[in-house]
Amino acid sequence: MNGNVKTLNQFIIERQDDFQYASGDLSRLLSDIGTAAKIINREVNKAGLVNILGNHGTTNVQGEEVMKLDIYANDQLISALSSGGEVCVMGSEENDDVIQVEFKEGECKYVVLFDPLDGSSNIDVNASIGTIFSVYRRVSKGSGPGTVEDCLQKGAQQVAAGYVIYGSSTILVYTTGNGVNGFTLDPSIGEFCLSHPNIQTPKDAKIYSINEGNEAQFPAGIKKYVEYCKGEDKATNRPYSSRYIGSFVADFHRNLLKGGIFIYPPTAKTPNGKLRLLYEANPLAFVAEQAGGRATNGKDRILDIVPGELHQRVPLMIGSENMVKLAEDFLAKN
Repeated sequence: MNGNVKTLNQFIIERQDDFQYASGDLSRLLSDIGTAAKIINREVNKAGLVNILGNHGTTNVQGEEVMKLDIYANDQLISALSSGGEVCVMGSEENDDVIQVEFKEGECKYVVLFDPLDGSSNIDVNASIGTIFSVYRRVSKGSGPGTVEDCLQKGAQQVAAGYVIYGSSTILVYTTGNGVNGFTLDPSIGEFCLSHPNIQTPKDAKIYSINEGNEAQFPAGIKKYVEYCKGEDKATNRPYSSRYIGSFVADFHRNLLKGGIFIYPPTAKTPNGKLRLLYEANPLAFVAEQAGGRATNGKDRILDIVPGELHQRVPLMIGSENMVKLAEDFLAKN
């Protein structure tokens, strides 16, 4: 193996001084997430060959159809994070209630919230999907299992967050509040290797990502912003390019690297937005800000929103700072 290759575990150990809290425990926790991601990736890659494609026949707490691979990914993350001894409680998009972790000794210091398989409706058509995760320090007293209180923290209190995208290659991107780094899975050695150091998203760009099929239900300000994106103007390099995969983590990853804005606004059908604050918006807002981007609900910073429930939804504008600010201006004026 090339001596310049740095694996995820090597990088985590070298950067332990960046961690605000108990570095050894957080290092092991992030390694556990990496291990779960490798297992999920293996099943995603052979999804067409085994009986894990399609609908599981149930719905989750949001009333959405659960795909078979959703359940598998959820189980793998719960198993990996339950066995390490660092996590006291978990929250998953696929579970109605918190998942308390029993342990034998010591004090479990961390809380993990995750969307085990974002964009899973794209599994059957071989489009990119992903895993999103968020890590907090526990706030409840004592050394027993964690509580709902531990999960209902605002995003600004995250100590780590990131995502894994399963696409033409499998990439894990994470931050601990000291920049953003990406690691590509090398299947020949079974390791995530540093491939995208110190990711910085452009302040301006030419990509907007929004489901324009819902345009009739958009707020007036969003309609005006979409019209602006489509308008011709050489001075501002318009019209912009519309790119929408329908998998949040895939759209976010592209915009993180190339620059752009992703918008999921409130609509008549989903007046509070569709994306989940704890499992999707908060972790990717943390990543976006650490890469120099911006994330709001159209008015307020996402990371400052105090959650009231586990599966709370929120409108979201996220991506290149100047693009998000301009979209906010359109909303405020209309």
